[in-house]
Amino acid sequence: MTEPQRLAGRRALVTGASRGIGAGVAERLAAEGADVVLVARTAEPGAGRLGGSLAETAERVAPYGTRVASYVADLADEKSRPGIVPAAEELLGGTVDILVNNAAAAIYQPLGDFPLRRRRLTFEVNVHAPLDLAQAVLPGMRAAGEGWIVNVSSASARHFGGPPFELVAPGTDLAVYAASKAALNRITNGLGAELYGTGVRVNTVQPRAAVLSEGASRLVGDTIRPDQVESLEEMVEAVLALCDCPADVTGRTTVSLDLIRDWGLTVHPLEGASA
Repeated sequence: MTEPQRLAGRRALVTGASRGIGAGVAERLAAEGADVVLVARTAEPGAGRLGGSLAETAERVAPYGTRVASYVADLADEKSRPGIVPAAEELLGGTVDILVNNAAAAIYQPLGDFPLRRRRLTFEVNVHAPLDLAQAVLPGMRAAGEGWIVNVSSASARHFGGPPFELVAPGTDLAVYAASKAALNRITNGLGAELYGTGVRVNTVQPRAAVLSEGASRLVGDTIRPDQVESLEEMVEAVLALCDCPADVTGRTTVSLDLIRDWGLTVHPLEGASA
């Protein structure tokens, strides 16, 4: 059961926080009392191809009264990543307690002509960046004897059954993205096992159905049925649960709606349990 201000005093870093799941998670963390640093590429409205920006998310989060700050970074650029956590710690006034690796690069096209440059970009953002940030927050978490790392994954990591293969759109076009999420799941499991006993929890959570954020809506368009969709609030509730889970919940790949059911969670609005 979610309690008001359950995260008071904790310091969080959320990537991909300019829109969609990341913006929702950032708002919910602040509503539950956490100080939050927002990380994304898009600083101001109108600066990106999709809607949403760090400035808009910060405006949404500000009324909760916790500390909120923004840091502009391109997670595809390995040279920009080392500065993110030190900057976040300075902005937060202390080490990071909660890291939510939500940012993702989703490029869909057939494998037969999928360019190497795009494959590399996908894995930079979806695999290397989350691990780089996890490595950067670990010294502070180890020293504190606790920490929560939550990686946002995808149900597309599952293999296609067959042959014959009964594919639905976007079919094999998502295979590189899916492979990167499968790699993220395996790294989560390995890191969770490696850190077991330190108090640092590392888990992934993936939606069972699609969360129609700005990016997802652009990718899938009208190809998805209503029964294949879950709400942003449901996904955020599952993420939040793993941002405050006990130490023996680690190394897991979880599914949002299953977690809500199995843990008996109440899905709250982004404004939090006290709304």
